Amino acid sequence: SPHAAFTAATERVRAGTLSPEDAHHLFDQLLQQSTPVPEQALNGFLAALTRARAPDTEVCRDGPSLALTLFNRVWREEAGRRVALPTVRTYNILMNCCCRVRRPDLGLAYFGRLLRTSLKTNEVVANTVLMCLCCAKRTDEAVNVLLHRMSVLGCVPDEFSYNIVLKSLCKEGRSQQALNLLHVMAKGDGCSPDVVAYNTVIYGFFKEGEVGKACNLFHEMMRQGVVPDVVTYSSIIDALCKAGAMDKAELFLRQMVDNSVQPDTVTYTSMIHGYSTLGRWKEATKMLREMTSRGLIPNIVTWNSFMASLCKHGKSKEAAEIFFSMAARGHKPDIVSYTTLLHGYANEGSFADMMKLFNSMVGNGIVANCQVFNILIDAYAQRGMMDEAMLIFTEMPGQGVNPNVVTYSIVIASLCRMGRLADAMNKFSEMIGTGVQPNIVVYHSLVQGLCTHGDLVKAKVLISEMMNKGIARPNIAFFSSIMGSLCNEGRIMNAHDIFDLVTDIGVKPDVITFNMLMVGYCLVGEMEKAFKVLDAMVSVGIEPDVVTYSSLISGYCKTGRLDDGVTLFREMLHKRIKPDTVSYNTILDGLFNAGRTAAAKKMFHEMIESGVMVSISTYNIILGGLCRNNCMDEAIVLFRKLRAVNVKFNITTLNTIINALYNVQRREEAHDLFAALPASRLVPNASTYRVMIDNLLKEGAVEEADSMFSSMEKSGCAPSSHFLNYIIRMLLEKGEIVKAGKYMSKVDGKIILLEASTTSLLMSLFSRGGKYQEHILLLPAKYHFFSGVNHS
Repeated sequence: SPHAAFTAATERVRAGTLSPEDAHHLFDQLLQQSTPVPEQALNGFLAALTRARAPDTEVCRDGPSLALTLFNRVWREEAGRRVALPTVRTYNILMNCCCRVRRPDLGLAYFGRLLRTSLKTNEVVANTVLMCLCCAKRTDEAVNVLLHRMSVLGCVPDEFSYNIVLKSLCKEGRSQQALNLLHVMAKGDGCSPDVVAYNTVIYGFFKEGEVGKACNLFHEMMRQGVVPDVVTYSSIIDALCKAGAMDKAELFLRQMVDNSVQPDTVTYTSMIHGYSTLGRWKEATKMLREMTSRGLIPNIVTWNSFMASLCKHGKSKEAAEIFFSMAARGHKPDIVSYTTLLHGYANEGSFADMMKLFNSMVGNGIVANCQVFNILIDAYAQRGMMDEAMLIFTEMPGQGVNPNVVTYSIVIASLCRMGRLADAMNKFSEMIGTGVQPNIVVYHSLVQGLCTHGDLVKAKVLISEMMNKGIARPNIAFFSSIMGSLCNEGRIMNAHDIFDLVTDIGVKPDVITFNMLMVGYCLVGEMEKAFKVLDAMVSVGIEPDVVTYSSLISGYCKTGRLDDGVTLFREMLHKRIKPDTVSYNTILDGLFNAGRTAAAKKMFHEMIESGVMVSISTYNIILGGLCRNNCMDEAIVLFRKLRAVNVKFNITTLNTIINALYNVQRREEAHDLFAALPASRLVPNASTYRVMIDNLLKEGAVEEADSMFSSMEKSGCAPSSHFLNYIIRMLLEKGEIVKAGKYMSKVDGKIILLEASTTSLLMSLFSRGGKYQEHILLLPAKYHFFSGVNHS
C-alpha cells in the first residue's frame, strides 16, 4: 500500500540508506497505482527528506533538493487523484526545503501558490515565510511582515518569529536595529523576549565589536528577570577572550558558576584559547585541568586550538606533546591537528620533525590534502631550499593531489625572489596548461620579480594580460614598494625605469612614489637629479610634503652641503610645512657631524618650543653629538636630567653615556651604569660589549676585558670580524701573546678574517728579528709560519 511504502521509505531516509534513484523508483510505482497517496504519508516522507543530508555518496546526499524535485514531478505529471492535494503542512515543508537549498525565492513562490488556495495559513507557515525573506536578504520586508502583516494573515507572532528576524538583523551587522526590535517585542502585549532573543543580540553586538552595548544588554536582561544560560555566558566569555580581556572573562566565568550555570566545553575552549593566544600557558593549563575536573572532556577543537596557539608562539615542541597525547585521551588527531603541527614545525624550520609527521599521516589513516603539501613546499621555499620544495611539488599528483593556485603562487613567488625568472615563467605556463587560473598573487609575484631584475617589457605584457582577464592591475603602492627596495640597494636607475613604466601603463604616481625616487637619488648623492624629480612632482600638481623636504635635507647633509640643508629647512617653515621629528633629527645630526654644536643646541631648543615630539632617537643624536664634539660632561649632565624625569632610554643611549663616562675618567660610574642595565630592562648588545671591552683594554684591565668577552659570547652577541681584529692588535701591542693567541684561534677564514693591519702587526712582531719571535709557539700552530718570514 502507498502508506506502508512511504513509511518504509521514510525509515530508510532517516537511516541514510535511501538513494535518489530509490526515491524516484518509489514514485514511479506509486503513481502507477490506483490507490491515492495519502497526504500524511507524503508529508512525513518529504519532511524526513528535508532533514536528510547524509555525506555518503551511496545514500541521499541532499534531501531538501530531492524533496522539491519529487514534489514538482508529481504536479508536472498531473498525478491527479493518485496523490492527495497539498496541505498547509506540505507547503510549509516545501518552503523550508527552499531555504535549506538557498533558494528562498522559490519558497516565497510556494507561499504565493498557497495564498491562491483556500487553505488557511498558520503561525508555522508565517515563520517559514520570515525565514525565506531573511534568507533572501530581505530582512526589512521580514520586519514589516512580523510587525504589520502577520495579523492580516490571522497569525500572532511568537518568540520564534521574533528570533528569526533578530538573528537575520544581527547577521547583517545591524545589531542596533535588532535591539530596537527587541524593545518593541518587550513592550508588546504578546510574547516577551526570551533568553534566545537576548543571546542573539548580545552575540551580534560582540561580533560588531560593540562590547559596551553587549554588556549593557546583558545587565538589562538580568533586570528583566531573564536568566542567562550557558550560551549567554559562553558568548560573552568568547568575545572577551578574543579581545584579550582575560581578567573580565575570568570574572564572567566565576559569575557563571556562582549562578549555577555549568560551563561547557565551548566555554572552556574559549578560555584556553584566550590565555594561550596571549602566551599565558600557566593559566591555559589551569583552565584545562579545571575543565577535566568538572567531568568535561576536551574535544578535538579544544586540543587543536591549544596547539595552534602554541605553534603561533614558536612552541611546536610543546604542541607536539599535546598532539601525541591526544590518542591516549581518546581523541584521534584529525587533518586540522596535522596541518597545525606541520605549520608550527615549518615556521621554526624543523624540517626533520615536519617530514616525519607528514610521513606518519598515511599510516594513521589521514589523507594529505593540498593545504598540507602547500605547508611543506612553503617551508622549504621560504628558506630558498627550492630543490626540496620542487621534489614535494612533483610528488603531489602521485599521491592523488593536484597543485592549486596557492601551490603555484608559493613556487612562483620563491623562484622570483631567487631571481630564477625563467623557471618562474615556466611554472606560470604550466599552471595555465593544467587549467589552474593565475590569481592576482601570482601576477604580482611575477611582475615584482621582472621589475626587480630589469625585465620591464615582460612585466608590461603581464600587466596587460591581467587587465584583459579582469584582474586589477598593481596599484601605485605596489610599484612604490619595489622602487623603495631598489633604492635601498642603490639601484636608483632601475627604480627610475619602474617609475617610467608606471606612468606608461597609466598608473598615476603619488607623493610617496616621488618621495621614494628622491630618497634614492639622495642616498647616492645625486642631488640635482633629486631636485629634477621634485620639479616633475610639482609640475603634475602634487605638493611636496614633510617627507619630501626631510629626504632632500638628509641628502644635503650626507653630501656635506649642510648650509643648503639648513636653507631648505627654513624654506620648509616658510611654506607652512611643519617639520616633524625626522626633519629635526636630520638637521640636528648634520649640525653635530659638522662640529656646529652651538647651532645644534639652538635648533634643539627650537624643536622643543615648536611642540614637535622629541623621540629617543632625538636624544641619542643630541647625546652622541655632544660626546663626538668633546662635550662629554654636558652630555652626562643632560642624561642625568632626562633620567630624573623618567625618560625611557634604549641601549644605544646607555652605550653612548658609558663610553662618555670612561672618557672623562669616571670608571666606577660607567661600571655601575653597565651593571644596572637589567634593572632598566635593557639587554647589552654587541656595541655595549665593544664599548666595555675597548675601554677595559685601554686601561690595561686585560682579565676584566677577557671576562667581558666571555659574557658577550654567552649572551649570543657575535663579535664582528673588525672588532676581533681590534682586540687581537690591542693584546699583541700590550705583549699579551697567550691571550692574543686565544682570540686568533677564532679566526675561521670565513666569517672572521685577519685584516691587513693585523697581519702587518703579526709580521713585525714575530718575523725574523721581530720583538716576539721567540714567543711564536704561544700562538696557534697555523700562525707559526710568521717566524720564517722576513719583514722589511
